[in-house]
Amino acid sequence: MKVIKHFVNGKSFSGDSKRTGKVFNPATGEQSAEVKFASTKDVNEAVSSAKKAYPDWANKPPLQRARIMFKFKELIEKNSDELTKIIVSEHGKVYEDAKGSLVRGLEVVEYACGIPQMLKGEFTENVGSNIDSWSLRQPLGVCAGITPFNFPAMVPMWMFPMAIACGNTFVLKPSEKDPSCSIKLAELLNEAGLPEGVLNVINGDKEAVDALINNKEVTAISFVGSTPIAKYIYENCAKNEKRVQALGGAKNHCVVMPDCDLDQAVNGLMGAAYGSAGERCMAQSVAVAVGNIGDELIDRLARKVEALKVGPGMDKQSEMGPLVTKEHLSKVKGYVDIGEKEGAKLIVDGRNFKLQGYENGYYIGGCLFDHVTKDMRIYKEEIFGPVLSVVRAKDFNESLQLVNDHEFGNGVSIFTRDGDTGRAFSNKAKIGMVGINIPIPVPVAFHSFGGWKRSLFGDQHMHGPEGVRFYTKLKTITSRWPSGSRSDPEFVMPTMK
Repeated sequence: MKVIKHFVNGKSFSGDSKRTGKVFNPATGEQSAEVKFASTKDVNEAVSSAKKAYPDWANKPPLQRARIMFKFKELIEKNSDELTKIIVSEHGKVYEDAKGSLVRGLEVVEYACGIPQMLKGEFTENVGSNIDSWSLRQPLGVCAGITPFNFPAMVPMWMFPMAIACGNTFVLKPSEKDPSCSIKLAELLNEAGLPEGVLNVINGDKEAVDALINNKEVTAISFVGSTPIAKYIYENCAKNEKRVQALGGAKNHCVVMPDCDLDQAVNGLMGAAYGSAGERCMAQSVAVAVGNIGDELIDRLARKVEALKVGPGMDKQSEMGPLVTKEHLSKVKGYVDIGEKEGAKLIVDGRNFKLQGYENGYYIGGCLFDHVTKDMRIYKEEIFGPVLSVVRAKDFNESLQLVNDHEFGNGVSIFTRDGDTGRAFSNKAKIGMVGINIPIPVPVAFHSFGGWKRSLFGDQHMHGPEGVRFYTKLKTITSRWPSGSRSDPEFVMPTMK
């Protein structure tokens, strides 16, 4: 059995702990590896390695750090096929989707290559007589990232390239369900010339997470996952005086107006709801049918959902792969059961989907509900599976109210041909990321990713300009060089004259 170890101080690290977890191939249901679970001692050793590497790395000119990022970019491109296959083998998503997620992570690396420009400070000459003032951004120290199973390449690359390019060192704790991609990325970054100890990867569960939270040498933690865990991370990092950005759950709505290009809306919803088997924090899991568009929307969606090609991720014909684990498959099926009991109309039922030759894989077909109401659990809670709920709204104002009243505020989209409607929606939606005729409004790397309400705990979003601000602290310097004359003491608040 393959054993996945940690990556500490530039090499494979077994650690002190004897605990392990199981890694499965979701397409077949077979165990593919064991993964080492870090103890508190193991985590502290990784943090110690990062702390030791920090002074020299922080002192590196930003241009030298950028050159390593350029080489890292080249190595990711060179090893793209291998990285993509690793994602497919442990997560289950189809090959092209896995490749696309790798490219979106690579975009952040490309953005980090421009770090010398982004770290430039501001200077003002003569803020007072013969007094100059300037501000600059400096790294924090040892930073950490805790990432989810659904994007084993992209989400880690939202974090560590930005943190490292800014001059920090980093400890990454990826999901124990699909850890191999993070190990490979760390190996490639070291091959690109990153000094030992600057990036470390430790695998594990809650013990590893708590060890990062409680380690006093960790100055900042980035997290992506469910809302309950995001809140836990946020609260406990605050108690330990750490900077934190914690991205939580989502229930993204797609408002379908009667005047829209319905083919465009349906195709957008299919990809957004069923792509990656719905295991995306930006998945569109609620379609809001406005006015009289509902029946036709359901009819077109049903035909496409029934024809959805479900299969292993390496099959080029597959449009949707399996779910990540057997336990998650059971959870998603349980939500479909709940929806039926709550009175929603199940138009397409994918629970009994079976694939010949892959009977032990974690497959479910696409599911489609109609007449879902806002008091139902399948509307309120994040399912994280290929389940689309259609809600009926009488007009634009009711649809906007549904969006704004929901506890989550990650992403939202509207399909319409009317510019005034689109503008009003983007202005009034209390959501962090808005799409107009765009089903998955994920910002590019030089903007920033993050939600509102209970989809984000902390003040700053991921990557882009917000990422630079998160991984640096601002310092302002005010300077005067003494002349031959001496001034008398002043006992009042200094003002610039």
